[in-house]
Amino acid sequence: MKQFPFSLFEIVRREFKGYGPDTFRRDLLAGLTVGAVALPLALAFGVASGADAAAGLVTAILAGFLIGGLGGGSYQISGPTGAMSAVLIVLAGRYGLEGVWVATLLAGLMLILLGIFRMGRYISFIPSPVIAGFTSGIALIIAIGQIDNVLGVTTPGAENALEKLLHYVVHPPVPHWQSMALAGIVMAVMIGLPRFTKTIPGSLVGIVAATLISFGFGWQAPIIGDIPRTILLDHRLTWAGIPWAHLSELLAPAVSITALGAIESLLCGSVGATMSGKLFDSNQELIGQGIGNLIIPFFGGVPATAAIARTSVAIKSGAVTRMTSIVHALLLLLSALILAPVIRYVPLAALGGVLLVTAWRMNEWESIHFFANARLKHALLGFLITMIATAALDLTQAILIGIAISAIVYLRQSATSTTVTSSAINPQQFQSQRTPISAICPSIHVYYLTGPIFFGSVTTVLEAFETADEYHSIIISMRGVPLIDVMGAQALRQIVEEHRNRGGEVLFSALQPSVMDMFKRTGLQDLVGVKNIFWGSAHAIVELHEQRMVAGCPRCHALSDRCAVLQQAQERLAREDVGGDGVIG
Repeated sequence: MKQFPFSLFEIVRREFKGYGPDTFRRDLLAGLTVGAVALPLALAFGVASGADAAAGLVTAILAGFLIGGLGGGSYQISGPTGAMSAVLIVLAGRYGLEGVWVATLLAGLMLILLGIFRMGRYISFIPSPVIAGFTSGIALIIAIGQIDNVLGVTTPGAENALEKLLHYVVHPPVPHWQSMALAGIVMAVMIGLPRFTKTIPGSLVGIVAATLISFGFGWQAPIIGDIPRTILLDHRLTWAGIPWAHLSELLAPAVSITALGAIESLLCGSVGATMSGKLFDSNQELIGQGIGNLIIPFFGGVPATAAIARTSVAIKSGAVTRMTSIVHALLLLLSALILAPVIRYVPLAALGGVLLVTAWRMNEWESIHFFANARLKHALLGFLITMIATAALDLTQAILIGIAISAIVYLRQSATSTTVTSSAINPQQFQSQRTPISAICPSIHVYYLTGPIFFGSVTTVLEAFETADEYHSIIISMRGVPLIDVMGAQALRQIVEEHRNRGGEVLFSALQPSVMDMFKRTGLQDLVGVKNIFWGSAHAIVELHEQRMVAGCPRCHALSDRCAVLQQAQERLAREDVGGDGVIG
């Protein structure tokens, strides 16, 4: 914990080294651009979270100051996001906003602990099909959650998005055409405007146009309503309101918020680091996210996380330091203080239109197309299961299910990739050895193992050695084995013991360092004997032939207890003067 202030100080010191007026001008322009993009999104995600537009605005302001100032990347822009709002709408329905605030408080503590214990690099180890799946699941939740606003209707709440969607099918609502028209205007502007210019946020232009049309024609579409001209909302978390005796009930929601906050922030940071070429401290980012979410509930905001869309806008707009985030927060604060009387007239349908387009763009279409075009059935299966689980369950369960499916697929692929082969030994390969071999003893056989030897592949390995009783000396080459687990070690022990009980001998060659370590830890090295573990299979073959030429073949008694082929080789060598150094095989 003592290292945290010094770590942050060092990050900021490097970031602001040589900071001057020109750098500030770039940060200022980038901050104003991001603020214009963030304003409509903050309002929309506040409503989508089950709170209100004011809560989303407060969250964006505080996240810009706190998380932007304390995070691990100079380019990170945090605030309310679509992914988080999809989780919160379910939590708000179950536990109310008070429950969401307490869960956010707990999540803030968890994020800080993850950062302190330097867990940042481990959280990002999630398969891409799982990430694409829960991103699409979240997009589905957002889209379904905005159907009421877009249609201008109010339908009963549901436990999850799929249940809500089923309700629309079973009980079709009567849409309000004015609301649908306003949502359509916003969507058309967001889709069409970028074809002409990308300097002006389409969502902001669309909301302004929809608001002017609704107000000018006197349409009776539902609106946002009053926006408090303060960042300290009347409806907020207080110490007295924390249910200390029932905190355990909110641990599961807190884990969901923690998981999503960490994953989304670290993914955003990684993408931003690639785009900007700047350093990113994942553990510092978790600490910054934790501190921000620890404080935001006491102002009435909702959980915040880094936002990929806003971060990419900041980078493309020339952001240099974290001053960009602070400038964007100042712009939002001024909007809340000055524009609140105007913002109140924004139609909810307009925000719904923003979120529908945002939900569509959230999908990782490039990854989905790659899975489909490459016909990666396992990846598509993981993607679909995670997407459905996200829409039907909570985020934590969806991620766990997705990871479990990916792990099962990986284990199956690893198990099928493990092979055991053998081939005849070519005497010509040993002509350069210190003892050239012109004939191969038929009682020697080499097995080549490839792939991991673990609980999923031990059956394949054991079955391959069922014919080992045909040979006296077997050499097991493991150059293609990257790892071995306990069950793999036990399987090899079984092979060694069974073959020795038949009167044979087992040698090993080409063990990788990790495999050799497992041999030592499980006692396999002592069982086999160090003298029977060779660098390469060629060394083992030459060693066995040299032994036979001296003591005879243990199995063949054709000529005076000597193997016929080896006796011929010995006679030839007696007539020739052969020497030379050994070569590693």
